[in-house]
Amino acid sequence: MRKAYESTPSGRRSTAQFNSVNYPHKKLNKGKAILVGLGLVSISLVSAVVGAFLAVTVSDVPPLNQAELSQEEQKVFSGTDMVAAQNLNLPELKRPVNILLLGIKVVRSDLENRGIPFEKQDVGYDHLVNSFHGLSDSMLLLRFDPEKEKVSVLSIPRDTRVNIRGYGVRKINHANDYGGPALTAKVASELLGGVKIDRYVRVNVQGVEKLIDALGGVTVDVPKDMKYNDFSQHLYIDLKKGVQHLDGNKTMQFLRFRYDEYGDISRVQRQQMLMRSAVEQTLKPATIVKIPKILSVIQSHLDTNLTVRELMALSNFASKTERSNINMMMLPGDFNDPNERVSYWLPNDSKIHHLMTQYFELPKNNADYAKLANNRYATLEGVSHINTPRIKISVQDSTNSQQALQSSLDMLREAGYRQVSASQNWQEPLARTRIIAQSGDNEAAQEVRSILGVGEVVVESTGVLGSDVTIQLGRDWKKQLNQTMNSNQ
Repeated sequence: MRKAYESTPSGRRSTAQFNSVNYPHKKLNKGKAILVGLGLVSISLVSAVVGAFLAVTVSDVPPLNQAELSQEEQKVFSGTDMVAAQNLNLPELKRPVNILLLGIKVVRSDLENRGIPFEKQDVGYDHLVNSFHGLSDSMLLLRFDPEKEKVSVLSIPRDTRVNIRGYGVRKINHANDYGGPALTAKVASELLGGVKIDRYVRVNVQGVEKLIDALGGVTVDVPKDMKYNDFSQHLYIDLKKGVQHLDGNKTMQFLRFRYDEYGDISRVQRQQMLMRSAVEQTLKPATIVKIPKILSVIQSHLDTNLTVRELMALSNFASKTERSNINMMMLPGDFNDPNERVSYWLPNDSKIHHLMTQYFELPKNNADYAKLANNRYATLEGVSHINTPRIKISVQDSTNSQQALQSSLDMLREAGYRQVSASQNWQEPLARTRIIAQSGDNEAAQEVRSILGVGEVVVESTGVLGSDVTIQLGRDWKKQLNQTMNSNQ
């Protein structure tokens, strides 16, 4: 601090005046020094008080687990410490961590039919119940990696077909109903090739609503008008298309709406849209300090084997992660035959393996992986700069320009891509082109970006289903096209 002060013009003038026996300035400088010293001490004291307050607050929060796990069930999860000791500072992660997150929705009839006691409400309809004894309405595997400074999120559709030991072929959302978080973690691990799951979090829908309200709401681009009424559960959904700030109730309407072309898969895409918006808007240092208070609001709706200190470390890490380092994917798969009695999402094992080795550090089986890689990344003869000619690319235009759309299709085909097609236009005008790694293939998306010369790459599953890369053309592409045309005239 002193060196910076002495190097300034004002600092040199003060020294000259003091040497010319201008004594009053010496007193003034001493006074300033005392004030600066007091300020630094005050900052130190405030930091210590805030740190001490956090430590006391965290220690006062009761355990967050609602379920009692047996010793065998506890062994499913890693008990290894994941938080570095930071004295009175915010806790920090010291290793990569995989968290299984389950959203649970339970209504009165679910528990009545099974004879499970609960707090009944005489409201005359099949109301929501604050319980974790039911099907998982949503399932996510999150990886927080402090070594790579990345957060990876894998959405697992609730209709995913799995073999649950002792129960046979079922949808994966039944696992929580049959055996709680431990069985769900075992089934999810087997589905994903044996990836280790460190912790779990279960939250029911009432908790999500309260959490969003506690965070002050979230701004989301609602893709279309959403209207639906379920009088048996008093579920009323009425949202208009467009960008808007949603409170907890409207957020639940946004998440629970299922009457889309792709049913539950469309709902998974909306979950990812909401998650990215929530991370960008609410996971900030000021919010993290409020976590103990927020937990007190939603605690009865939360069940987890995370400690509060671990939860704060995860939030602290996520708040410092760059937007481009947050990757969101969906379990690779496809719909089963619509004529079958039960609808399933059928997992694609080879694509799952590729995704898990790339983002969740699943050990590679060299023989199988090499075969997969050779098939997927075959180089097109005569086009050396295109490593992934066989990927499926869908292009959506947001500029309302047929010329802009056609020029992008032509450029990609001329570059050597074999499967390029136009899809339904994007509903909102975009300033910047978005290149979405729909299948999680970041390298392929980066390659497409280098061909176009504009846009940002995001790893999400919010693009066109069935594509490997979805391009949503923005005004930057139209501007580049106009500049090229003018230079050629």
